[in-house]
Amino acid sequence: MRSMAIAFFRKFAIRRTLVAVGLTIIMFNIVLAVFAPVLAPHDPNEVSLVRKLMPPDSSYPLGTDHLGRCILSRLMYGARVSLGAAFAVMSVTLAISTVVGAVAGFAGGRVDALIMRICDIFLAFPSLILALALVGFMGPGLPNVVLAMALSQWAWYARMIRGMVLSLKERNYVLAAKVAGTGPAAIIARHILPNILPQIAVLATLDVGWVILHIAGMSFLGLGIQPPTPEWGAMINDGRQFLRGYPSLMAYPGMMILSVVMAFNLLGDALRDMVDPKRNG
Repeated sequence: MRSMAIAFFRKFAIRRTLVAVGLTIIMFNIVLAVFAPVLAPHDPNEVSLVRKLMPPDSSYPLGTDHLGRCILSRLMYGARVSLGAAFAVMSVTLAISTVVGAVAGFAGGRVDALIMRICDIFLAFPSLILALALVGFMGPGLPNVVLAMALSQWAWYARMIRGMVLSLKERNYVLAAKVAGTGPAAIIARHILPNILPQIAVLATLDVGWVILHIAGMSFLGLGIQPPTPEWGAMINDGRQFLRGYPSLMAYPGMMILSVVMAFNLLGDALRDMVDPKRNG
């Protein structure tokens, strides 16, 4: 018993430490994103070929890129673009999928069947391939990237939310609300959505890192956020031709992406354990 207790508390302490690390990284990047105009030492788009590829010094703590732009400033503004785009994608995705999934699960019958067949069509394509195709059709740029990524993954969330609604709509408190004459929209808003929001939050948190990776990948390919807007994936692409002589041009934005994705995964795992305590066993 004593060894089991020690193992449990050790596991609990490690988990709390990982959650603290994840939250710290996320909050640090949010602060950078929000206060970038105040914290950034230079204009991220200020070009000066005289200062190109400078090593770190007191004025440019991380040096400059091939166009003489401050790398630190671009990383800070890149946090604003990358995190803002990721949150926008998740917001649009959840708005669409929550409405569609809740309607399908609660209505049932032909409505449910029709919506699920539409979801099957979207799910038949790999989400990244579908997003790339949509961006290629609509053209590059932040609004198109957000819309394309939301359209490429809403069906998966809608199916998950539908399953949650199906598991709740026959509960006694929902049946009592129906008997009392409460309308479907009110039942969904008051009695069903509040009970599935924790699971939705877990899914969204776990996928924010995935979204950041895909936004960076699109920008790396030239289909996402367009220059000269600072974005981590675009910064990696800019530094690709200088990899041998100046690997830091790719290393800095790569480390930012890695740390943020890891942080959201740690936070998502912790939230999943809180929502589903059986996983702790």
